[in-house]
Amino acid sequence: MTIPDIFPADLFYSTFPADGSEPFLNMEINPITGFPDSNVTLVPIQCEMTNIRGKEAEFGLDDAGFKYIKHKSSFTDFKNDEEIRRVYYKESMEVIKEHTGARRVVIYDHTIRRHRPADEPETSIQRRPALRVHVDQTPKAAVNRVRRHVPELAEELLKHRFQILNLWRPIGVPALDTPLAICDFRSINWDKDLVPTRLVYTDSVGETCSVAYNPTHKWRYVRGMTPEEAVLIKNADSKKGVARSAPHSAFTDPTTPKDAPPRESIELRALVLYET
Repeated sequence: MTIPDIFPADLFYSTFPADGSEPFLNMEINPITGFPDSNVTLVPIQCEMTNIRGKEAEFGLDDAGFKYIKHKSSFTDFKNDEEIRRVYYKESMEVIKEHTGARRVVIYDHTIRRHRPADEPETSIQRRPALRVHVDQTPKAAVNRVRRHVPELAEELLKHRFQILNLWRPIGVPALDTPLAICDFRSINWDKDLVPTRLVYTDSVGETCSVAYNPTHKWRYVRGMTPEEAVLIKNADSKKGVARSAPHSAFTDPTTPKDAPPRESIELRALVLYET
C-alpha cells in the first residue's frame, strides 16, 4: 500500500486565559500529573501534514526557518550526559558552523526525548516527545541568553547578528514514531500567532512562545529520519528580513507502522554568533 505524503494529523495548539492574564508555564513538574502546571490550554487541531522527503533542499534557515542536513555523528554514547557535553557538543558546534557560516557557536543545553511510562517523572534533560506547538525563545529571551551564556562579551556580540538554533536528530533508530513537524515561517503571522509565555522556574523566570492556531500554517516533516540525518531549527534571529523562527511540535503520525520502535532523539540548543 502506498503511504501518502500529504495527510491530516492532530497538532496541539495553545488557547489563552479568557480574562487576558499573562500566559505562564510552571516548569516544576506536577508530581501527580507528571506535567508542568499552566494557564495555557492545549487544544488538538487537525492540520495538513506534508512529508518533504526528497525535497529537503527547497527549505532553508533564512526562508523557511529550518534546514535538513546529512551528518553521521561519530558519537554514540547518548546515555552519558557528561560525554554528550564533552564530545557531542564539540562535534555539533563544527556542524552548525559549517551549515551557517557563523564564527562562533555556544551550545548551552540539550534534551533527550523518549517515550516513558506515564507514571515515570520527567527531568530537565530526560523528557517525553513534546506534543505542543511552540517556539523555544522569544526575542527578549534570546537576548537574555546571550547575556547569560557569554556575559563577558555580550554587549559587543549583541551589536552583530546572532541566532538561537536547535540541532535535532534521532538516536538509534529512524524516527517513524512521534516524528517532529516544523511550520514554515513564511506561513505564520508573526505578530498574532506567537504569544510570549512566562516559563517559571524555582530560581528564575524565562520566556517561550506559545502558538495560536492559524489555518495558513504549513507543516512539514521528513518521514523516517535516521540518526545520520538532522535538522536545524531556528528559534531566534536578530537579522531583519529573514525567517525569525519556526514553530515545531512532535505529532502522532497516522502513517507510522504499528511495529515501529519508540522514538528517541536529542536536541541541542545553541547561540550562533556572526561577524557582522
